[in-house]
Amino acid sequence: MQREILDTKRKALKINLNEKIYGTFAEIGAGQEVSRAFFNAGAASGTVAKTISAYDMTFSDSIYGAEESGRYVSQNRLLKMLDHEYSLLNERLQGKKYENKTFFAFANTVTTLNYTKTNDPHGWIGLRFQNEPGGLPNEIYFHVRLLDTDVLMQQRVLGIIGVNLVYAAFYYANDRKAMIESLVDNLNVGSVEIDLISVQGPIFSDVNNVLLNLYLIVKDFSTAAIFDSDSHPRQAKDLLYKKDVMILRTKYGQKSNPNFSLFNKAIDQFKLVNRVNDSNLCVMIEVLITNVLTEAQETPDDIDLEIVAKRAEEMCKTGNFVIVSNFTRKNRLAKYLDKCKPKSVGMSTNINNLKFVFNSSNFGENYTGQLLSYVNDMFSRNVRLFAYPFLDKKTNTVITSKNMPVSAEAKPLFDFLILNGYITDINDYNEGAKVGVGQAFETDCFVVPPRKDVVIVRHCGERAVLFKWKRV
Repeated sequence: MQREILDTKRKALKINLNEKIYGTFAEIGAGQEVSRAFFNAGAASGTVAKTISAYDMTFSDSIYGAEESGRYVSQNRLLKMLDHEYSLLNERLQGKKYENKTFFAFANTVTTLNYTKTNDPHGWIGLRFQNEPGGLPNEIYFHVRLLDTDVLMQQRVLGIIGVNLVYAAFYYANDRKAMIESLVDNLNVGSVEIDLISVQGPIFSDVNNVLLNLYLIVKDFSTAAIFDSDSHPRQAKDLLYKKDVMILRTKYGQKSNPNFSLFNKAIDQFKLVNRVNDSNLCVMIEVLITNVLTEAQETPDDIDLEIVAKRAEEMCKTGNFVIVSNFTRKNRLAKYLDKCKPKSVGMSTNINNLKFVFNSSNFGENYTGQLLSYVNDMFSRNVRLFAYPFLDKKTNTVITSKNMPVSAEAKPLFDFLILNGYITDINDYNEGAKVGVGQAFETDCFVVPPRKDVVIVRHCGERAVLFKWKRV
């Protein structure tokens, strides 16, 4: 059955007329746009216990505490606001008058477009709420990027998406797809991007946050989702800003585990070439939500998100960060990462993928134009590719960048990339080599394959020594 989409004013009025819903609005950075929507709808006294907008940093710190990072548009700030405002509700609103109320605390911390239009407008929006009087609290919060080029339009978007969140919490919490889809009700396409969402609490006890974030991708609310080793969603720029990022690409339908030995070699070369400090290194495994370089590309409706989520969670167990994306080409990944302003980026790639890109027969007309666009998107963003060798079983020849076939029209550009170190072969790798117990080896193991029989290493200074194994 198709969901009825109410306009913003009707949503706010329906909440205001629900005598059980009662709470606080705390908004920083873009005006009190959400509380304004509830006041404008009428009957707001039935919903609004308090509104607050602590714009001045001194006032804000005295209420919510100082931020050690100095960043006030952050997840940490949002959670502090929710903690403070929700606890005040329970502390101050007691007695018979409030016995049948389900309390909520809404908060946002946002930066809109500045006067010179040089910043990145974004914000954190969240709600802590009861789904029954006296019940334990539930929580929804998400991160948005504001894409309109006008401040008033961005403020309007915030007002709408805030009302959508409150409405979704009280009317769609048991229908998770509807809950997410409703967040952009009454918004123009392209006005906002939701690149992270997290829920918790009794009403969400059966919810997998990985699945929720993957649903953002298939609904085109976002292009990628990042998870830490505990499968918790992470905001891209918060994680990757000024970091040295090394990425291994995999496919969600890939049955075998990635070649971690090769990837560790790629990490070593990336560290050496870019002079990377271990403390600044961020190793990520990418899980493509679509299979690339195939004749039949899957559409979002064809993909079982639970399978993708399972693959992502398996990769999280390696102890690395995981990014799930729909970037069918590496240049799209490079453009995404560029928004996060990392210090440098390395990508491991199979030599077969390079063969595909630099073979004109795989493309239609205007191949050179497409190739130039690809190279510009990729390598103008301080990205280096580290290419896996490939054994051609027909000729029993190891294919590298040195003997890889390249179309004549692409050869000068390919040679330029090789000469300047944008593309590098993974060197000194012997897939059949064994390491003995107690033997030191130079490669630090940043990646541990997710299997029961694993190699265990002990770090000895700058080297790692294998001291126990079950199987190599």
